[in-house]
Amino acid sequence: IRQTGVHACGVIIGADDLKKFAPLSTAKEKGTDNDMLVTQYEGKFVESIGLIKMDFLGLKTLSIIKEALENIRHSKGIDIDIDNIPIDDPETYRLYSEGKTIGTFQFESPGMQKYLKELQPSTFEDLIAMNALYRPGPMDYIPQFIARKHGREPIKYDIDCMEAYLKDTYGITVYQEQVMLLSRLLANFTRGESDSLRKAMGKKLRDKLDQMKPKFISQGKENGHDPKVLDKIWSDWEKFASYAFNKSHATCYSWVSYQTAYLKAHYPAEFMAANLTCNRDNISEVQKFMKECKEMDLNVKGPDINESELNFTVNQAGELRFGLGGVKGVGQGAVEAIVHERNRNGMYKDIFDFVERVNLNACNKKTIESLAYAGAFDCFDNIIREQYFTTNSKGDSVLDTLVRYGVRYQNDKMVATHSLFEGENAIEIPKPEIPKCEAWYPMHKLNKEKEYIGIYLSAHPLDPYKIAIQYGCNTKLADMENLLLKEEETSFTIGGIVTESYKGISSKGNPYGKMTLMDYSGSFEIPLFGKNFTTYSNFIQDNLYLLIKGRIQEYGSDWKFKSKQKPDEKKRMELKITSIELLNDVADNLVHSLTISLQLGALDKTLTEELIAIISESSGKDRKTELHLSVHDPETNSNMVLKSKYTYIELTDELLKKLEELQTESEQFYDEENYSPEESAKVERFQFKIN
Repeated sequence: IRQTGVHACGVIIGADDLKKFAPLSTAKEKGTDNDMLVTQYEGKFVESIGLIKMDFLGLKTLSIIKEALENIRHSKGIDIDIDNIPIDDPETYRLYSEGKTIGTFQFESPGMQKYLKELQPSTFEDLIAMNALYRPGPMDYIPQFIARKHGREPIKYDIDCMEAYLKDTYGITVYQEQVMLLSRLLANFTRGESDSLRKAMGKKLRDKLDQMKPKFISQGKENGHDPKVLDKIWSDWEKFASYAFNKSHATCYSWVSYQTAYLKAHYPAEFMAANLTCNRDNISEVQKFMKECKEMDLNVKGPDINESELNFTVNQAGELRFGLGGVKGVGQGAVEAIVHERNRNGMYKDIFDFVERVNLNACNKKTIESLAYAGAFDCFDNIIREQYFTTNSKGDSVLDTLVRYGVRYQNDKMVATHSLFEGENAIEIPKPEIPKCEAWYPMHKLNKEKEYIGIYLSAHPLDPYKIAIQYGCNTKLADMENLLLKEEETSFTIGGIVTESYKGISSKGNPYGKMTLMDYSGSFEIPLFGKNFTTYSNFIQDNLYLLIKGRIQEYGSDWKFKSKQKPDEKKRMELKITSIELLNDVADNLVHSLTISLQLGALDKTLTEELIAIISESSGKDRKTELHLSVHDPETNSNMVLKSKYTYIELTDELLKKLEELQTESEQFYDEENYSPEESAKVERFQFKIN
């Protein structure tokens, strides 16, 4: 062999000193500099010399569950026995059926979410089957599995008696255990032989399978089964051998997943706080879970010196509070000192009270600087974030003067405590000067926030262009990579802020550049070569807000390269930029009109008054978005466009939120009125559209 490998979780167990069974060596434990003992025999040989290999998986998910239970205990005073939750909980299955599985073990990938929405799992057996099927190979059976569950395809068995073991999986062989049981049923395999068959399939031992096939056919024939049907079943099993999965394994995984889904369904804030805590050192994971919190309408508040703990927690209002341990440059010792003093003597009144009380050996200047950048002191009214980083009239840094003041105050207090004349000759130490200063421009403030807590939390740099990007762009940056992989030509309009930029010279001496564009969904790197670089190189600058239009097309479409491709060759796609503009110059032209549509039956005094109240707040002569009101008469099947004195309005987040609330209220109202299907069809569910 050219190189050695160490199993991720395999543990070798023997009846005596392992050196009596196999030669041992050492290898570095993953992620550390520690040496650990390993066998020099490969895993598939160790059992033949009397050793046992057990796989002990260390799952972060178990830590997440434990943290979530502690969060629930802390915020709600409830102790949950996670091993005895109901296995038929409707809310949990609804969460699976809606594909809202971000953060749940084994079920959170986009592909799995898609299939869960189609499957609509209603029993624990459905989850076990999906866990086993969603992997390379058996994935081909998922559409058939779903169709059979919902009765769109008949459930068939090659031999009627196979129903006893294939009923739960709608006639599809999913697990190794089913093969074991069927081999005993159809061909009288012994338990040992069926286990050998399982092992041969699981470890893909083709020679072993070929040896067992004649016995299966002959003994199955003796039981009265057609050899052709038996041969077909064996052929299916041979395909199955490449991906055979163990049901007991899938069951354990699905139970852990169900526990996470149960917690997410019933205690969403506490569960998401646990995910953020256990992934706080992985910024991409933190961003993923923060985005999911937003989708779940969970409010995540920044670090706060008077409320945050070491980890992410949930306050009495049900809001997630960023943990101080998630702030860059703030160690566990500093957080423990801050929280210990706060628990012992109450909330910190202001920044002076903080430096007077906290242990400044554990919580030093660098820590205080990180906390200030992260906004942890924003709860203090007498000072804003920018003032910590200005200088006073003597040219001294405010942070330096605060730390010096705190050290002197604590030293003098200690001396006074041990003095016989405590209080008589006490000298009041003057608080340091905190000069006024100009506020940072928003982007600088947000960049510092992202640097120290990993994300934009108090705001987003794209907020001034939120509506323009949401309704003026047809593609999210998070979807660009998938569009390139689809091998389909398409046009795109994307918008965002440049977070990284680079210009360089290629190995052939040609200039090129690249820039990373970020929107609310994620980031995407855009390369610029040749004419694209020459035309758009001025836009390769950090912090520019851009609108980019282009096409995804076959590589070399502009110079007939694709004619050289072989018919069966995978298409190679490329990004073709057709225009780049500053978002500030074109934002007002990206959204032209707001159209409110409803049917005649929905018009009443209440709805009219609510609409007028909402629209009038955003109307005005200087507004640029046209307002259209469209009313449909179902009796005559005709549309009427109503005139309004509010011809132009300004689209804002607040306006859109109120319209969405009105739409939701309208739907609920008509649902509650118990309309018949015919009547309901005549009543318009309030809608609005932006172009």
